[in-house]
Amino acid sequence: MPVTLKGSCRCGGVTFEVESSAPVPYQLCYCSICRKTAGGGGYAINLSADARTLKLGGDAAPSVYHAEIADEDGACERSPAERNFCPRCGTALWLFDPRWPELLHPFASAIDSELPKPPEKTHLMLRYKADWVEPDVGPGDRIHDLYPEESIEQWHRRHGLWVD
Repeated sequence: MPVTLKGSCRCGGVTFEVESSAPVPYQLCYCSICRKTAGGGGYAINLSADARTLKLGGDAAPSVYHAEIADEDGACERSPAERNFCPRCGTALWLFDPRWPELLHPFASAIDSELPKPPEKTHLMLRYKADWVEPDVGPGDRIHDLYPEESIEQWHRRHGLWVD
């Protein structure tokens, strides 16, 4: 049975819950979008959940930010990914991308439920990390300049942490 993740923003204006089969916060993203919108340590940690199970609460409706992404030639494109945040306190809550409508990616920093400690971490998008960031890479951790080939589900299944 999937785990219910309960989350909220700092001011309590937005509360939410969502079901997750992949509740371990192991993936640290160092891209400039995550770092600037949600990452106090120079990275953000995304979880994975079933988008169909999202239930909202609180008295504020989340706001949505679509990042502008520049390619190697400098051309900008608007990302379809929706980064949801509290319009009052600015807390980053979750990412939803309509290209994968079944998935929702809550930010671990917004989760109030107890989360398990990962047996290893995956550091991704290191190509874009800020110069001041010193990744704390532990024994067994995986590092990637861009995205890993292993999905969140595959990682959880490899470690026997997938919750059906």
